[in-house]
Amino acid sequence: MSIKTLSSREVYRNPWLRLREDKIERSNGALGIYGVVDKDDCAIIIPIEGGRIYLVEQFRYTIQQRSLELPQGGWETADVNPEELARGELREETGFDAASMTYLGMMYIAYGFANQKQYVYLARGLKHVGTDFDAEEHDLTQHSVTIAEFEQMLLDGTIRDCCTLGAWGLYKVWQQKQGTGVNEAQSLAVPAVNASGS
Repeated sequence: MSIKTLSSREVYRNPWLRLREDKIERSNGALGIYGVVDKDDCAIIIPIEGGRIYLVEQFRYTIQQRSLELPQGGWETADVNPEELARGELREETGFDAASMTYLGMMYIAYGFANQKQYVYLARGLKHVGTDFDAEEHDLTQHSVTIAEFEQMLLDGTIRDCCTLGAWGLYKVWQQKQGTGVNEAQSLAVPAVNASGS
């Protein structure tokens, strides 16, 4: 460990996150501080059906803009089962239940200042059962686009959410390893992976 924690104090908390400031000592003896955002795990879901991908659009307060992105979110609860979380977020934001949820991996969202993990799932066999928005998602809308249209949005800057970009990159590598090519309109029979303990 090249950085040692000397002390830690909580600076701020709300129902969604905690901010702490740590006094640190680097391996070269230099002292300093580190601000860390503690945030519970979340999930991002790639819902694909019939060669189309489902996105959500909502107003993101921090950038004062509406943003197109993959369905994602957390429950502000420690030790939640990742697949249960992913299924819940998918249903909440898109109204879909998925026949299969394939675990693709885990990413840290912004580990320069936050320790939040994000679990990535591919959702297929979608059945619409009705949305269940929470209060923060009052303005959320759903969009369905072809995969080609979606990838063009990534390239031209229409979609700038790093979680969406990272999840799609992970999916493309997984897809390549499966030898499935790029035609998601074809049905893929891939068992879901249990993400517990990741």
